[in-house]
Amino acid sequence: MEAKAHSRYIRISPQKLRLICELIAGKKVDQAISILEFTPKKGARFVRKALMSAVANAVDQQNIDEDKLFVKSAIANAGPTWKRSLPRAHMHATPILKRSSHLTVIVDEQAS
Repeated sequence: MEAKAHSRYIRISPQKLRLICELIAGKKVDQAISILEFTPKKGARFVRKALMSAVANAVDQQNIDEDKLFVKSAIANAGPTWKRSLPRAHMHATPILKRSSHLTVIVDEQAS
């Protein structure tokens, strides 16, 4: 039985979040949490928070032992992009894209 956690409208680009998601996919939950704690990237905070939420959902709703859980998948999709512009010389403007992400973390019980 799998449990999910969604985190939406995170103000970081999905490309940066996917780097963190690749680190923990397929790992046991305690190993994934320790990897995220010592990863010096901004996205590690968001992924760790979503992972802890998915673990809490599994324990609370399905009575699964936390030690048997592993990260089945962690997916970072694109959210809405804020479009801004920066004034440049000769009345031109440079577009600035402030990207956001939607993060989904799925944990599952290991087969015994």
